[in-house]
Amino acid sequence: MPENLEQSWRDIQTALRESLGDRTYGLWLAPLRCVSLDRDTLVLDGPPAVAAWAADRLGPALAMASASVLGRDITVRVALAGDAPTSLVPSPRARAETPLNPKYTFEQFVIGTSNRLAHAAALSVAEMPTQAYNPLFIYGPPGLGKTHLLHAIGNYIKAFGGGLTVRYATAEDFTNAFLAALAAHDTEPFKARFRGVDVLLIDDVEFLERKARSEEEMFHTFNTLYDAGSQLVVSCDRLPGDLAGIEYRLRERFASGLITDIERPDHATRLAILRKRAAYDGIRINDDALALLAETVTTNIRALEGALIRVVAFASLQARPLDAALAHEALARLGVAPTAGDAVTIDAVQQAACAYFEISLAALLSRSRAETATWARQVAMYLSRELTNHSLPHIGRAFAGRDHTTVLHACRRVATEIATAPAAFADVEALTTHLTHAA
Repeated sequence: MPENLEQSWRDIQTALRESLGDRTYGLWLAPLRCVSLDRDTLVLDGPPAVAAWAADRLGPALAMASASVLGRDITVRVALAGDAPTSLVPSPRARAETPLNPKYTFEQFVIGTSNRLAHAAALSVAEMPTQAYNPLFIYGPPGLGKTHLLHAIGNYIKAFGGGLTVRYATAEDFTNAFLAALAAHDTEPFKARFRGVDVLLIDDVEFLERKARSEEEMFHTFNTLYDAGSQLVVSCDRLPGDLAGIEYRLRERFASGLITDIERPDHATRLAILRKRAAYDGIRINDDALALLAETVTTNIRALEGALIRVVAFASLQARPLDAALAHEALARLGVAPTAGDAVTIDAVQQAACAYFEISLAALLSRSRAETATWARQVAMYLSRELTNHSLPHIGRAFAGRDHTTVLHACRRVATEIATAPAAFADVEALTTHLTHAA
């Protein structure tokens, strides 16, 4: 590698470590190696499981860090060690629109008792846009497959829809694009993007709560599309009637079609999900290890797949076979605790944290930056994310109206601490054990 490229890669690594934290960087990005820089394409490679995860989940961070160091938009290609590049990470400019994920198809969706109706409704909409259910409103806790179904609808229509146009966006994407249009004093391009499509897929509409101008724009977008005969599909973490921070007229629009939910998967579905993910990624893992993961991680699919990838990375770094013994050790060392069959509540986490750290609830929820209160608060936020089904914005609201980015920062700090500091690990382990046994 040329000396200037070597220095650039070191600078990119520093930027990644600062943005993601030592734990995430060390586990997923440190094993990557810089191969070449050809014009505006940076080529990296690494061990198969690590490279695949880095490209799939940390692509935006790779592209942004590379662009910040090199001073221009960069496309990052991540390859398996010794192979030709297989995974593409688009440049930041190319990601102005959230693309459909080609991995999220109906074929890759595992059907179980918890999601059968939602899957059937989504497939019907994909096969017959506007003729089946319009709008389709899919709700349920985070990490259970709502986003997968929205992408599956989009991918199906793009493949078999006879040229119908599709746009997928999160409610945050929608809001940011609208605010950018307002700042530029030109909303017409924005309206053309979101109102001039045959199928609009909006994810996580709970993000619109208490954002009056974005909410009003969504209302008008909804009406325009519906009147034009376009299909709308919306996902949310709760029922329309429970969106207290959204005006009644928009909640009424959301509730005017079919409402269907997704629940937590049972053991058989969790095991099937793990087997399908392992097969898709070419991971060779013992059935007993998969069964242990399915038994241990019960909160949601995102946590389940995350545990699988972490166990795979642990095995790769340890150069050991993927069996049940390694899975058990990896889960313990990585801070993935067994989850209870009954749901843990945020209130229970807060009460347990107050008792363990010997502080009042008022202190826990306060803006105090005293180390004891800050650490207790961050641990409570981390456990609320790990042990409940609530989204980051919901957790933030439960902690005296904090922003979801505060919760994310807390989760990252605690994850780093428990990987490096025995005392921090002991705090989290003790509280997790108490909460999961009490639930």
